[in-house]
Amino acid sequence: MDEGVVVPFIFFSFLAGIIIVPTVLKYKDRARMHETLRAAFERGQPIPPEVIQALQTDVKPSKRPDIDLRWAVILIGLALGLVAMSFALSHFDEDAMYGTMSGAAIPGFIGLGFLTLWFFGRNSKDR
Repeated sequence: MDEGVVVPFIFFSFLAGIIIVPTVLKYKDRARMHETLRAAFERGQPIPPEVIQALQTDVKPSKRPDIDLRWAVILIGLALGLVAMSFALSHFDEDAMYGTMSGAAIPGFIGLGFLTLWFFGRNSKDR
C-alpha cells in the first residue's frame, strides 16, 4: 500500500476505535446488568428501586478532588520527558531540538492549566 493511503487509514482507524470501543464496552456492561436483574426477577428476589433508577439514568462517578492534580503531574511529566528527549536529539541534529521542544510545550501548558485549576479549586465547598 502507498504511504499516502496507510497513514490516513491508521489515523481514522484509531479515531473510530476511540469512539466505538467505549460505546461497545458500556453496552456490554449494561447488558450484563440487565441479565443479572432478569435472573434475580425470575427467582423472585426483590430488586431495589435505586438499582432501577440507576439503570434509567446515566450515572457518572463523582469527580475526585485530586484528579486535576493527577492530570497536571502526568502532563508536566510528559512535557519534561519530551524536553529531555529534545536535548538528547540535539546531539545528533541541532534543529531537531526546537521541534521537539515546541511539541513539549503543548502538554506542559495544559498541565500548568490543570495545576492552576487544582490550586484554585482545592478549597471549594462543592467538592
